[in-house]
Amino acid sequence: MKFSGRTVLATTAAVAAVAAAPAVAASTPAGQTPVQILQAGADLGTREGFPGVIGLVRNGDDTQYAKAGLGDTGKAVPADPKAQVRIGSNTKAFTAVVLLQLEGEGKLSLDDPVAKWLPGAIHGNGYDGTKITVRELLHQTSGLFDYLSDPGIQNSWLTDANKAWAPQALVDAGLAHPPTGKPGEKWAYSNTNFVLAGMVIQAVTGNAPGAEITTRVIERLGLHGTTFPADPQLHGTFLRGYFIPVLGPLKDVTASNVQIVGAAGAIVSTMDDLATFERALVTGQLLQPRQQQELKTTVPTGKPDVGYGLGIGTMKLPCGKQAWTHSGGVLGYNTTWLTSDDGKQQTVIAGNEYNLKPGKGSEDISTALVNAQCAI
Repeated sequence: MKFSGRTVLATTAAVAAVAAAPAVAASTPAGQTPVQILQAGADLGTREGFPGVIGLVRNGDDTQYAKAGLGDTGKAVPADPKAQVRIGSNTKAFTAVVLLQLEGEGKLSLDDPVAKWLPGAIHGNGYDGTKITVRELLHQTSGLFDYLSDPGIQNSWLTDANKAWAPQALVDAGLAHPPTGKPGEKWAYSNTNFVLAGMVIQAVTGNAPGAEITTRVIERLGLHGTTFPADPQLHGTFLRGYFIPVLGPLKDVTASNVQIVGAAGAIVSTMDDLATFERALVTGQLLQPRQQQELKTTVPTGKPDVGYGLGIGTMKLPCGKQAWTHSGGVLGYNTTWLTSDDGKQQTVIAGNEYNLKPGKGSEDISTALVNAQCAI
């Protein structure tokens, strides 16, 4: 799962670097509306390998949709832009909101060392939980190795949807690898940070992070198509998710191990709900003013015009607009969003495939997303 500075859809769980992202097209197709631009990109994406692509353009109270390809290849069901998908690392903003709310309530400080709440959770191999803060977890500057880059974790994720994973076991898989840097030294994307963030939520509240996210964010905003799932199956109306192996046919991976991503990427949502959440997030509807400022305080990512706040990123688009953004890739699904700072201009796009190699299909979708946002 990843945040991408080009807003390209994530293609692997192991690669999460803004530096790997090429620039998108700067031009906006003349004479096309934003939704027409997004639709053209969705059409091209399905021609280049995505089974299905869905998208949304929201300008104020007006919402329009794009759709192409199939939501279920076995039954030839068209992709439904109002169906549920797994949103992967877009979960991170939900997790960050809960911690920011807890700080606003005086229950913790983001500058607390992680060891204050999770003594012994970060230890050995050059790691020290007394020197890493909660803020550094959310800023992705902790130096913690990404456990989803561990081959054993990747293999389990691909082969066993029902394996039980304790969060600490995931953290330990990351700690088995050397640090990517000293705490606070540099930005390096790691899902380990947000598994630990979820563990801090539970330590502070006594409740699982999914329960806190549900009551504090999902129910508060009335996100009826959004859940923090407890089992591998999807329920209701959803796009089926697929994986393209190196060899062999398309594989259905709709049922997926949610414990292996947890507070870093387990949430299931819809394009509408995700846009509603984004708008509430960037306009301060979920946080007190001080915490809203913290949310939007960014650190450099190593790529020009791209910064990372607390669970969300910001980027300057080729047309000159600034947008808040994040992307998420989990087995079967890729989702990316862009939202203006006032929350009025929004685009979201998702594909129901996980392992499509970087190339024309991904570039077509990402370019369409950016150009549609620029055209609003």
